[in-house]
Amino acid sequence: MNKQQTDYSLFSRLRFVLVNTSSPGNIGAAARAIKTMGFSELVLVSPRFADAIHAEQAVAFASGALDVLESARVVETVEEALQDCNYAAAVSARLREFSPPVVSPRVLAAQLSGDVTLNAALVFGNERFGLPNEVVQKCQALINIPANPDYSSLNLAQAVQVLAYECRMTELETRGGPMQTSGDARAPGDVGFQGSSASVTEIEGMFAHLEQALVSIDFLDPDNPRKLMPRLKRLFARAQLETEEVNILRGLARQILAPKAGGARPAPRDQSSEGE
Repeated sequence: MNKQQTDYSLFSRLRFVLVNTSSPGNIGAAARAIKTMGFSELVLVSPRFADAIHAEQAVAFASGALDVLESARVVETVEEALQDCNYAAAVSARLREFSPPVVSPRVLAAQLSGDVTLNAALVFGNERFGLPNEVVQKCQALINIPANPDYSSLNLAQAVQVLAYECRMTELETRGGPMQTSGDARAPGDVGFQGSSASVTEIEGMFAHLEQALVSIDFLDPDNPRKLMPRLKRLFARAQLETEEVNILRGLARQILAPKAGGARPAPRDQSSEGE
C-alpha cells in the first residue's frame, strides 16, 4: 500500500490478510473473491503449508485471479502484514468479552469508504481456530457477519467474498455509480482539522509505553494485570487515534516515567506535534 498514493478509492486502500490458513484452496478462492469485487491486495501470514502461492489447489481455485494470487505477499507475522495500515478490522464469528467495537460488514464498509485517510486491512483467521485474542486486540474493529444463528459457520473464502462485496457496493454508491470502480482520485475534505490516522505499529508502541508508565506508578500490577490493558485497548479503539494523539499519550507516559528514571520532571510542553 503506497503512502504516496493519489488514488483515494477504497479499491486501492484496502488489504485482505489471511492468518495461518490451512487450505491452499481457500487462498486461491479468496484471491478470486477479492478480484471479482475489484480489489487486489492479498497478504498471507504464515500459511500452514509450503509454497502457498504456487500450490496446485490454490492455483485451481483462483481460476482467473492468478494475478492476485501470484502478487500476494507472504510474511511471518501479523505486524508485518499490517505495516503501513492505520486501520485494521478482525473478522470473526466468535465474540469476545474484551474486543474492539463490534460492527457489521455494511457499517464497516461505509466507514472505510467515507474516510479516505484510512489505509485499512481486513484480517481473517485460520479455518478451524479463527483469530487469537492477541491479534483481535491489535485491531480497531471486530467484524461479525450477521449469519443464521442456527448455523453461522462460513467458509473462509465465503467470508472474504461477503466483506469484499459490501466494500465494493458501498464504494460504488459513494463514488457515484457502477461505472466508477477505481482509478479516479478524490481529495479529502478541506473543512476543519483532519489529522493522519495512527498506524497499527504506532498504537502498539503507545500501549507498550503506557503500560510501562502504569506499572511505574503501581497502577498496574505486572504479576496480576487482570484485564486493564485489554479494556484500555478497547477504549482507544473506539477513539480512532490520530498520530498526534498517540504522541500526546506517549508524552504523558514519558512525564510519568521521568521521576522514576532519577531525573527532575521535565517542564510541561505541547506534545501535539512531537514525533516518536
